[in-house]
Amino acid sequence: MDVNQPLSLLAGLTPAQFMRRHWQKKPLLVRQAISGYQPFLSRTALTKLASREEVESRLIVQQDTGWTLKKGPLAPRSLPPLGQQGWTLLVQGVDLHEPAGHALLQQFRFVPDVRMDDLMISFATPGGGVGPHFDSYDVFLFQASGRRRWKIGKQKDFSLQPGVPLKILQNFEADEEFVLEAGDMLYLPPRYAHDGIAEASIGPDGKHADCMTYSIGFRCPVQGELTADLLHRLAEMGEDAAQLCGEENQGARAVPKRMYRDPAQTATETPAAMPIGLADFARQAVLDALNDSLALTCALGESMSEPKPGIWFDEAEQAWDGEAAKAGQTGIALDARTRMLYDSDHLFINGESYRAKGADAALMQRLANQRHLAASDLRKASKSAIALLGDWHEAGWLMQHEDTLAGQG
Repeated sequence: MDVNQPLSLLAGLTPAQFMRRHWQKKPLLVRQAISGYQPFLSRTALTKLASREEVESRLIVQQDTGWTLKKGPLAPRSLPPLGQQGWTLLVQGVDLHEPAGHALLQQFRFVPDVRMDDLMISFATPGGGVGPHFDSYDVFLFQASGRRRWKIGKQKDFSLQPGVPLKILQNFEADEEFVLEAGDMLYLPPRYAHDGIAEASIGPDGKHADCMTYSIGFRCPVQGELTADLLHRLAEMGEDAAQLCGEENQGARAVPKRMYRDPAQTATETPAAMPIGLADFARQAVLDALNDSLALTCALGESMSEPKPGIWFDEAEQAWDGEAAKAGQTGIALDARTRMLYDSDHLFINGESYRAKGADAALMQRLANQRHLAASDLRKASKSAIALLGDWHEAGWLMQHEDTLAGQG
């Protein structure tokens, strides 16, 4: 993507200008971000998707008695009638199940993939919404059809209403108000309070238009959670390295593990007290692990490329044809569920890491950036790279095609 090319998606700004002026800083209202857009899922198709076991969905209803929340799977017959006002159906991760949803997210890849989360679709009857709230992450709110009124504000008081199954702000104060029509979009930075209410709308065909809002959300790693995951991964790497070292030294003089020693320990009258020396030993062990920059970046890449819980891959329907790939007769495309990243030393894919250098690394980085490779690209791959791609194909992480399918994956 040319980050210096003005986009109607960003109100005529270039991606570079948007990131510099708005990203994590201030909202942006875009009229007709995608003009003439047609939703890729009908209301019926969306409710069918919400009924599937592997799809995360929620039903939110606001009545005089208060709010109710029901988590999916949601059978279509369990939804309120369309004539009932004030209810909302939310379906998460639509990009993992609908190719058109995955394709829509590609328009936002001026933000690093490591930050991309998913596409959520909200269908609401007039008066429907989820209450005034804030998100801890950046979000683009695209009005795919119908109309929704948004009130937004730079909230100072983040206290929540008690006894409510949703995180609804108790003292919401709006600074601005917009009505988004089909094709309009609103970007909001993290912790920017907002309240969106569906309104009745007539479409170009003169018929009632469903209020459907597409939320393009982004990941925001939480420091404590990330720390715990990285330390766990670093510990596993240390165990793997020790095991490998032991296997390589079989028959030779064993390399001892670094273990806590206390030859200066005196007799104690307080046996339950933790020795200071043990705390020092533990502190040094953690510092040593963190000082290994290569291991730390490797653990980070594995963590950031790990698919969400509940995501699994289907085995390939056809066997990998390595000879055809090497001969330049087939192209490949990553599965929509695959998360592939890289740094200067590693490739990361679905929570696994590989050391990579040279021409093969450049080729794999191109695959990660484009999410597909042409047949002519694969002709340049080494035998080991072709074999690795075959392993990923067998795992269901990528697909092999006879033709180059640019833009897919």
